[in-house]
Amino acid sequence: MSERSHAPIRVLLVDDHAVVREGYRRLLEHEPGIQVTGEAANAVQACSYARALLPDVVVMDIGLPGASGIEAMRRMLADRPTLRVLIFSMHDDAIFCSRALDAGALGYLSKSSAPEALVEAIYAVFRGESYLSPDVAENLTRQRSTNAPFSLESLTAREFEVLRLLVRGETVGAIATRLGLSEKTVANHQTALREKLGVRNGVQLALRAAELGLSTQSTPAG
Repeated sequence: MSERSHAPIRVLLVDDHAVVREGYRRLLEHEPGIQVTGEAANAVQACSYARALLPDVVVMDIGLPGASGIEAMRRMLADRPTLRVLIFSMHDDAIFCSRALDAGALGYLSKSSAPEALVEAIYAVFRGESYLSPDVAENLTRQRSTNAPFSLESLTAREFEVLRLLVRGETVGAIATRLGLSEKTVANHQTALREKLGVRNGVQLALRAAELGLSTQSTPAG
């Protein structure tokens, strides 16, 4: 039985894989208290549909073409601060969860979770409650219990986004275009990253990022 006896929760699904979105939709169609009102494949579509469709909850992947899901969420919440966002990602890394929560997500669910957990999470964030899948919560607790001399937690949201793209091998120019910044601004962020993480060049920066749990393997594309 649905948790709601009146209007269903309006959900916007954001994932760059059509097959994945279809799977979400079919799962949620069996829940009378939830209605999928739209689907988006990238950050631009997501922000546009969030304004046009006025969903109650956005189920958002992090790895999107162009701007990341975290950046898309930041834009959505600037537009509608009361919007509820649930991150649903294949990445259970603590740093991505931490960044998503800092950016305004109410929940973070790994895609290795049981299907019913997605339904449970949607109801929870709609009520304004936080929701973390057990694997993500464990990783987040472990990260916060360590006292490393350098930490990704010291980075600003923009610095973290720049670092994420640098680790993937993108150039300063490409990052500037992707994030809508000048190359000088991105270069300044790169300098700040090296200072905060105690490194002198790009190779050391990539190694430090990997040591702190951010690597090309764990970094979402997009």
